[in-house]
Amino acid sequence: MSVRFAENTRPSRRQHSTRVPTRFDLSLSENPFPPLPSVRYAIQQAAAQANRYPEFVPRRLPTLIAQRLGVRADQVVVGAGATGVAMQILQTLATPGSRMVHGTPTFDGYPIIAEMTGVHTVPVPLDSHGDHDLPAMLRAIDTRTALVVVCRPHNPTGTVIPAHELIAFLSEVPARVPVILDEAYVEFLGAADCFDLRPLIARHANLLVLRTFSKAYGLAGLRIGYALGRSELIARVHRLQLPFGVSTAAVAAVAASYAAESELITRTRRITEQRDVVRAELRARGIAVPESQANFLYLPGPGVTTALRRAGIAGKSYADGSARVAVGDPAADRAVLRALTPAPRPPSHSG
Repeated sequence: MSVRFAENTRPSRRQHSTRVPTRFDLSLSENPFPPLPSVRYAIQQAAAQANRYPEFVPRRLPTLIAQRLGVRADQVVVGAGATGVAMQILQTLATPGSRMVHGTPTFDGYPIIAEMTGVHTVPVPLDSHGDHDLPAMLRAIDTRTALVVVCRPHNPTGTVIPAHELIAFLSEVPARVPVILDEAYVEFLGAADCFDLRPLIARHANLLVLRTFSKAYGLAGLRIGYALGRSELIARVHRLQLPFGVSTAAVAAVAASYAAESELITRTRRITEQRDVVRAELRARGIAVPESQANFLYLPGPGVTTALRRAGIAGKSYADGSARVAVGDPAADRAVLRALTPAPRPPSHSG
């Protein structure tokens, strides 16, 4: 089934109806579960030292991440969530008046930080399946292009570019143009869609892989993000590292999360299993929901946003009435299904 994907609306904050109290806020694709007990304990222990400054320039966190991923610490730069690191990247690699090519709709943070840095966005519509139109993105690159953004899985559709298509795309992008591969939801990917990024980084000096601890790890409130890449490119981004910008609690939470990886995998599996159940039920209701590999579902409109608001559910809304909703909270998922269940038709009476 062909689906029309709406352009991004002007980025908005959490959306609440003035008439119906919001029972479920599913607009930010947050993890529905609080941090694991061991992670909460680590945060509490770190909070006891909150009167002390963290590291002037973060070294422990990049080292932790690098050891986990099998890269060198000088290939990692960290910041205030993936958005904060993306901001560092634009400030470093783009100049006012240059251009950033991305699919649309996309993560709201990119238009926001582009406007803040004076970078012009070049939105390329997704195809009818909610995937990046990679050939069109290549055609959109010109002499003024400073950055290209590709999301895998994509936000807001949850679709995934096959690895071979991504590899071919990177080979076609001019080497002078940095590419942000946004993997904010990579932990939700199925095994068939995962691959080792290290050879890709080694092959492409212009590639930056952006990740976060906000989604699968459930640490959105601690603002922990990072980028991987060749050390030369990472060094350029690192020049804008904010002093004292990574809290001691964030470092402690990441270390504890890595130690509790098996528990986090179990949680992630619960979310993805619930996601697939909800998608199947929505499609049975006639809603052409794309196959998502993230912790959210994109619900094509028109009228979806309105139906959700009437039920007290806040989703991320789009211009044509479509919405993106986080999944994984059973009560919220049931509420979404009820909100989008057509009302029964009254019986007809034949004369």
